[in-house]
Amino acid sequence: MARITLEDLERLGEEPADGDGSDGEDDQEGEARLFAHWEAVASTHRVSLPRDMAGPIAQMARHRQAREPVPYVSLSQHGKCEAAAYEERQYPAGKWACVTMGEPMYEQSISMSFMKLMRYICKENSVGCHLGMTVPVLNEIHLTKEGTELEREVLTAYYLPGEFQQNPPVPRDPEIHITERAPLQVITRVFYGMTTEETILREISLFWELLGSTDMVLRETYIVASYENPSVPQRRNEIWFIRRAE
Repeated sequence: MARITLEDLERLGEEPADGDGSDGEDDQEGEARLFAHWEAVASTHRVSLPRDMAGPIAQMARHRQAREPVPYVSLSQHGKCEAAAYEERQYPAGKWACVTMGEPMYEQSISMSFMKLMRYICKENSVGCHLGMTVPVLNEIHLTKEGTELEREVLTAYYLPGEFQQNPPVPRDPEIHITERAPLQVITRVFYGMTTEETILREISLFWELLGSTDMVLRETYIVASYENPSVPQRRNEIWFIRRAE
């Protein structure tokens, strides 16, 4: 299976220069290689990548440098080394596009949800244009009563860019819902790499060891925040512990 380098991704975001038409062929070849890369990644998650995802994938690559951060206020930071560092944040209320999936594997659920959101972001919306990417994308998870496994249902949420917060474009996909989420106070910790049920459970356990015993956060619901798309192997993620409402 073909692979694509970071340099290839950068070139896909550049405007084609005037020439003899070979640039168009290069773009098509680059898009084919990019699709092949995503197809290989999807297969590791046991997900089939539809051919109609080629367009959204290419658009996301072209706009990869323009990512709007979800607004928040940092309340406190703890720990001097990254391995033991965590931060408390306050996120304001805002409108999010949300998809809920309940596939057998966590990776399947987030992959299928992200594909739906990519289509919405790129064109399948009531304004018919690219909306712009925001980070992080949130994956809300729930633990079983025993606390040893994840529940199957995962809610994946994309924050609407600032210009669309007041009047969000309507999704064409009926499984995408625009939701006004309440203000959220979280305690966050960074980790890198692929997100699987195993790695998430490990990160939750490590975070509890750092925090110690406390009743100030939820024990059954957590959020995995993803800052890069699923095709990036060593992507930046955060685990969020949610503060209980006072």
